[in-house]
Amino acid sequence: GEHGLDGDGQYNGTSDLQLERMNVYFNHASGDKYVPRA
Repeated sequence: GEHGLDGDGQYNGTSDLQLERMNVYFNHASGDKYVPRA
């Protein structure tokens, strides 16, 4: 999925840079799920 997310909102990318970008665009929710910032 986009930004290394699968359909359940779980991050499955392998790049640290990609993960840093995730933290810009998403809030890290409980259970290692990412939710788009509104």
